[in-house]
Amino acid sequence: MLLSDLQSKDVINLVDGKKIGSIVDASVDKTGKIIELSVQRKRFIFFSSGTVLIRWGQIDKIGKDVILVSVKG
Repeated sequence: MLLSDLQSKDVINLVDGKKIGSIVDASVDKTGKIIELSVQRKRFIFFSSGTVLIRWGQIDKIGKDVILVSVKG
């Protein structure tokens, strides 16, 4: 799976059921494994709410249209 495949999916938090946003970047280790994903929070009319870092271990399921994660707080 390519990063561009992941970027087309919405990221949903299973803790509260809300959409976090969309993936904009990924951090990889020396072997090329993804360590964490940078998720751009949902945008409002003229501004965004920043980014959230999601560790690879926080991902519960990658589906056809969404990525389900468990992030508290």
